[in-house]
Amino acid sequence: MSTVFRYRGYTLEQLQAMNVSDLAALLKSRERRFLLRNYRTYYPHIMKQIEKKKGVDKPIKTHLRELVILPQMVDLTFAVYNGKEFVPVKVTPEMIGHRLGEFSITCKRVIHGEPGLKATRSSFAVPLK
Repeated sequence: MSTVFRYRGYTLEQLQAMNVSDLAALLKSRERRFLLRNYRTYYPHIMKQIEKKKGVDKPIKTHLRELVILPQMVDLTFAVYNGKEFVPVKVTPEMIGHRLGEFSITCKRVIHGEPGLKATRSSFAVPLK
């Protein structure tokens, strides 16, 4: 039994055929506001890169962590900058409406080690590689 992806009752093909204002009406308020106010600022450059990279496996590098994921970005790979390196993010249909930065973690998990000789109490939380 195969299930068809639906976002608020619309299939992926229907979402890709929508214009920006119709799509924005389906999103949550914060994402809708960002999309309607900043579409002309951020998205034309990204959309040009998406058109170039449709058949290529190379990821699209970006520093724009605040971009809302649109249906046109599905099945593409973005290299999102996390402050240190570019983290590859493969966009799936379930990510529509989220932001790219949510999938590129900025801080590393601290694994607590045991302190060495002449260590102080503050050196318990030394991050290990």
